[in-house]
Amino acid sequence: MRPRIDWMTRSDDRILEFLAEKEIVASASVIAINIDYNPSYISRRCRKLTAAGLLKRVEKSNYQLTDLGERYLSGAINPDDVEIDNDEES
Repeated sequence: MRPRIDWMTRSDDRILEFLAEKEIVASASVIAINIDYNPSYISRRCRKLTAAGLLKRVEKSNYQLTDLGERYLSGAINPDDVEIDNDEES
């Protein structure tokens, strides 16, 4: 079982899991359609996950799982090691 990060939501796990399973780069809209969430909400969550280093932005509107994101999914990180860079979040 992986550690829980306080600020993360269930949708955050779904976003990371989707990108890991498919091994793709995808827009927030594509992610949202595939995990059955509102695209605007997923876009906000992707920005937050990017600010925490779990995702990285590829081009203007696409996202990819990072090594940190992969380690989070495998349960190999301490939740205290994942911090949000507020400059990246906006």
